[in-house]
Amino acid sequence: MKPVSLKMPGHLAREVSDAARRRGVSRSALIREALEVFLRTERSTPSVSALSRAVDLAGSFAGPEDLSANPDYMRGFGR
Repeated sequence: MKPVSLKMPGHLAREVSDAARRRGVSRSALIREALEVFLRTERSTPSVSALSRAVDLAGSFAGPEDLSANPDYMRGFGR
């Protein structure tokens, strides 16, 4: 295994030590397991775009369809 050094706030170090003691494993083993779970979860979670998060909002507000079609809405844009 490759050694890795990291710094963490005191409260987090205490929580890691307490959790490792409760589980009967070393702090290193606990941190390795937590990283494996995090990375596995992150890989299986699909990336989401802003558009896909807001797609259900399309058309739910009253007003012009395209603000760029009205020069009044674009006045001062880009300056």
